[in-house]
Amino acid sequence: MKVERLDPASDAAGRLIALSDAYMAALYPAESNHLESATALAQDNVMFFGCHIDEELAACGAVKILFDDDAQLSYGEIKRLFVPDEFRGKGLSKLIMRALEDHLLAHDIRVARLETGIKQPEALGLYFRLGYAERAAFGDYEEDPLSIFMEKNLLT
Repeated sequence: MKVERLDPASDAAGRLIALSDAYMAALYPAESNHLESATALAQDNVMFFGCHIDEELAACGAVKILFDDDAQLSYGEIKRLFVPDEFRGKGLSKLIMRALEDHLLAHDIRVARLETGIKQPEALGLYFRLGYAERAAFGDYEEDPLSIFMEKNLLT
C-alpha cells in the first residue's frame, strides 16, 4: 500500500470522487452534502492524497488549510475521505488520515477539523478512535441535524 499526492483531475481520482458523490447522495439530501469538486481539490491550499493497492487507487482524502478569523488560527479541514466497498476493512482510511495529519503538522498547522454525517457509523468510529471530538459548526457550516462536526489537536 502506497499513499502519495494525487491529482484530483486524474481518471482514477474522478472515479473515486464519483463513487463518493453517489454514496453520499444515497445517505443525505443535497443541502446536507458538503462535497468538494475536483477543481476545488486542486487549489493551492489543498493536499489530496490517494492510496494504491497493486496499482489500483483504493482510497483518497484531502485536507484544506483554512484560517479561523474568530480564533485567529490556521486549521486543516479533512475532506473527501473515501474508500470503495471492495477495499474497506484494510486500514486505508487510517493511512490516509495519518498522511493528512502529517501534512498539516509539516506546515505547522496544529488543529484538524471535519464534518461528517450521522449515517456513517464507520467513519464516526474511525474519527473517535483517532482522537477527534465533537464540536460546534465551524467556518461556513451551519448547524445541521444530519451533520457532526469534529476537531482534533494534533499535538496531543
